[in-house]
Amino acid sequence: MGDLQIIDEVGHDAADRLNGHLAEVKELIGRSLEAKKFAYCPYSKFRVGAALLTHDGTVFTGCNVENACFCLGICAERTAISKAVSEGYRDFKAIAISSDMCEQFISPCGGCRQFMREFGANWDVYLSKPDGSHVEMRVGDLLPASFGPEDLKVKKSNIMNEF
Repeated sequence: MGDLQIIDEVGHDAADRLNGHLAEVKELIGRSLEAKKFAYCPYSKFRVGAALLTHDGTVFTGCNVENACFCLGICAERTAISKAVSEGYRDFKAIAISSDMCEQFISPCGGCRQFMREFGANWDVYLSKPDGSHVEMRVGDLLPASFGPEDLKVKKSNIMNEF
């Protein structure tokens, strides 16, 4: 009888953690949907929001900001990460990304994937739809065989540039 009680307590503990995780994800996606409302996208009309979660529970939001000189626009993911970095954060737990696409999950562009990778490959990315449904991935899944800060620390050959 004692073993059943231990198993039941372990099961409840796991269920509580799962429910807490799901609530955290739902809240993060909700924050990204809210951030999307502030998108400045007069050219593409493609609104994107992001909500970045740090390990201490702080959330930084961002939206895309376009520019008449198209290459100067900034994506929602990079906005949120830049806000966090400017406040001293470098270690992230998760990011949720949202858009107005109803038929598929939003996915970060290649530049944003590399920007996220700068801060590690092993943190969660929630790709969502406007109804709150989502797919969970890791940064490393979005950018396999990636190049990161640790690659700059590996031994290199001593070849002189001839130019």
